[in-house]
Amino acid sequence: MAHLASRRTRVLTLPVGLALTASLGFLPTGTAAAAPADEPAAAVSADGPKLSYVVNTRTGHGTVAQVRKAISAAGGTVVTSYDKIGVVVVHSQNPDFGKTIRKAKGVQSAGATRTSPILPQATKDIGVEQPLTAAEARAASKDAVAGQDPLEPLQWDLPAIKADKAHKKSLGSSKVTVGVIDTGVDDTHPDLAPNFDRKASVNCVSGAPDTTDGAWRPAAGESDHGTHVAGTIAAAKNGTGVTGVAPGVKVSGIKVSTPAGYFYTEAVVCGFVWAAEHGVDVTNSSYYTDPWLFNCKNDPDQGALVEAVTRATRYAEGKGVVNVAAAGNSDHDLALDAIEDTTSPNDSTTVTRTVDPSACPDIPTMLPGVVTVSATGAKNLKSSYSNYGLGVIDVAAPGGDSTRYQAPDAPADNGLILSTLPGGGFGYKAGTSMASPHVAGVAALIKSTHPHASAAVVKALLTLQADATACGAPYDIDGDGTVDAVCQGGKQYNGFYGAGVVDALDAVRW
Repeated sequence: MAHLASRRTRVLTLPVGLALTASLGFLPTGTAAAAPADEPAAAVSADGPKLSYVVNTRTGHGTVAQVRKAISAAGGTVVTSYDKIGVVVVHSQNPDFGKTIRKAKGVQSAGATRTSPILPQATKDIGVEQPLTAAEARAASKDAVAGQDPLEPLQWDLPAIKADKAHKKSLGSSKVTVGVIDTGVDDTHPDLAPNFDRKASVNCVSGAPDTTDGAWRPAAGESDHGTHVAGTIAAAKNGTGVTGVAPGVKVSGIKVSTPAGYFYTEAVVCGFVWAAEHGVDVTNSSYYTDPWLFNCKNDPDQGALVEAVTRATRYAEGKGVVNVAAAGNSDHDLALDAIEDTTSPNDSTTVTRTVDPSACPDIPTMLPGVVTVSATGAKNLKSSYSNYGLGVIDVAAPGGDSTRYQAPDAPADNGLILSTLPGGGFGYKAGTSMASPHVAGVAALIKSTHPHASAAVVKALLTLQADATACGAPYDIDGDGTVDAVCQGGKQYNGFYGAGVVDALDAVRW
């Protein structure tokens, strides 16, 4: 996640020819929601903005079918239904749809996934990379030693987690797949093509899976964020470009971001369910679920979004998936009981509100079972922008930081993370968006070493193998004499680094 140089991170039209998977109970628009011909739906208002909703059903035989009828009667149209987790994606122009459907029998909660209509939206800035120059590439290539890819000398982040040493023992297994739930992945990139898993790739932007060939790629003008993340995880060690943390594993693209850069709940739910059902072993989520930075459970709309994404992440973990997510780039202490949120909702008019993250989590990163990752810079200190919090952060990894704060000595003197960009390019970014894929890569190495390990075992090894990192001196990252963040806890576990910085070498030798 990077609100800094790369957003941890963010028009909606249904793709043509959706590939719907019967095993998940996916239903095309209107299939089961329309009222029978001899039972016309009650007249409801349809003059409001067209919004998307998630409707969370209660468990019980026939409940989902019953709720679909209620959805139709309330003026909603079913886009798709994830019956195994009881989440139905709906479009409606009835301004009272939410209030009405919440009263229906079998409905546990329901909420609008956005505050703006389903219309083309202005593109948001969700990742400004610093492109690699030709001169930098030539210089790096001259510095590369035997066994290194040409640009590896610029990847200070690999030795920071001992990935360079790990690669001498193992590159990871091609039987392990990491799903990049993000803005799309350019699988034609020379560093990604050798490791790309097409069968586990999809476009989930509409809330229903589109498996049209290439639908998982970012379109021209769309964010390069997901491609950068994918390279950090699994760029091939093939004599060209950069090297990923786990260059022998597979990577898939699970596109959940709209062209304007919004990660809405229906897409995120689709992404996790898809991963669960298509052999993905680890997911990486370097974003927060729009439009709310924090989703308050006592709000009927926001609470429904928390419930829907929680069901999806738990379902994935139950299928053996390790879910890894970025902590965020607002320099918030997520363990506090009062944080000022001035950025939500980000798809319409923002309001200022004070929230308690324990009741208003950032999703998916603060959901139970998700591995939450903070970022470090080249001096192994918490990145200036990284969120933190005792009891919230599980582990830390390199995310980069500005030279103003913690420039490395050499060789990458800008302190950022170098990885792949669409079109065969390379560039630098910084953010917890960049830290999280390092952890996903290490998790993939652990899964490669222990192919039968459950998600719980992989997560336990991530923390047990992490290099414990103490809070250190008072955190005055900019040197102005004022403490910029307070680290609580001891060396073995604290709010800045959790259990410590992940260790790729231990991942392949334990």
